[in-house]
Amino acid sequence: MPTQLHIGLGAFHRAHQAPATQEAGGWDIIGVSLRSPDVRDRLRPQDWDYTLAVKDRGGTEYRRITVVRDVLVAPEDPDAVLAAIADPGIPLVTITVTEKGYCLRDGTLDLHHPDIGHDLTSAHPRSLVGFLARGLARRNGPMTVLSCDNLPSNGRVLEWAVRDFAQVAGLALPAGTRFPCSMVDRITPRTTEDLRSEIRRELGLDDAAPVETEAFTEWVIEDAFAGPRPRWERAGVAFVDDVAPYEKRKLRMLNGAHSLLAYAGHLAGHRNVHEAVADPDLRKAAVGLMDAAARTVGAFAEGDLAAYRDALLERFANPNLDHALLQIAMDGSEKVPVRWLDTAADLIAKGEDSAMIAAAFSAWARFLRSRNEAGERLDDPRTDDLVRLVRETEGEAYIRALLSLVDGRSWPDEFVRAAS
Repeated sequence: MPTQLHIGLGAFHRAHQAPATQEAGGWDIIGVSLRSPDVRDRLRPQDWDYTLAVKDRGGTEYRRITVVRDVLVAPEDPDAVLAAIADPGIPLVTITVTEKGYCLRDGTLDLHHPDIGHDLTSAHPRSLVGFLARGLARRNGPMTVLSCDNLPSNGRVLEWAVRDFAQVAGLALPAGTRFPCSMVDRITPRTTEDLRSEIRRELGLDDAAPVETEAFTEWVIEDAFAGPRPRWERAGVAFVDDVAPYEKRKLRMLNGAHSLLAYAGHLAGHRNVHEAVADPDLRKAAVGLMDAAARTVGAFAEGDLAAYRDALLERFANPNLDHALLQIAMDGSEKVPVRWLDTAADLIAKGEDSAMIAAAFSAWARFLRSRNEAGERLDDPRTDDLVRLVRETEGEAYIRALLSLVDGRSWPDEFVRAAS
């Protein structure tokens, strides 16, 4: 049986790609955790199986996911991870490590990132890019490396990062290795003790690693593989020549509205997405942001984008899915440029109104200040820089400093004033 390697065995993978691989049939999965043994330690006593609770307005469907065969923990045994990447019986590696796991700065590999600096001189990497480059260099033959994270052109960005690393480190990558782009979509909250209690109550199972998610799922993949892959089309996966229109629509409309609801909703005293979108003012703001984003997406009919927006609002309002706003709010410095600022730049270039994006940016700026004033630590890879700006700047200077920190473009005075 061929094996799919997956790096980043968090809740999203276990709600999205793993069920698709199980439905495809004929493959199993070896997971890799780059940081913590927690998922391995929870799954191993239950033979790597777990419960997926699929929740919509009509109730909950419980599915048992049995496709995971093993989990490797990189800090404990980096050589095992490198060997798996080099294994000819593993033709495919999929990845969900979130935006910050790519060690990027302004869209390219950050050679000054401490993990990258370590990996360039060590045979035992810490970072995703380091493991991929060093593992592929050991490999005799091509591999498909499939990013499933919320980054524009995620496959291209990952390929550039891996090749940049390999060039600096003096590594040769196998010819024919492919890095397809993909778009993934399935709202998946963090697992809570409440979910574990629910599984125990409803199914009589002591499941240490259940996952809850919505009924909707979408996966669009560039059809550019180096070798065999699971028959994911059996699970409804779409294979296309160009993923860009789908990823732009999702990042700017769904993820953009999610981030707006996260920051503005938290400031308004809400805890979950369904509470925030039920707030008339926040719902109106989310609609305004999605409509503004839709004007920059292209490739879809206006009516199709309106239907997509309305479907998103319905998904956000799912009362049986407790998607915490603070989960979405984390890593804002990585998310804001691709979810909001790319949209704003396109609107400004066309001479169109970017006020809704400025309002969203203002909500993030106020969220940062409120967390600092409350003594709450920010969950962000640039926490120290953000806290410094919160404490040292105000008004338009604060907004300009934030924009400069997270985005290299020049922003017009009108946008800065609107966000202040």
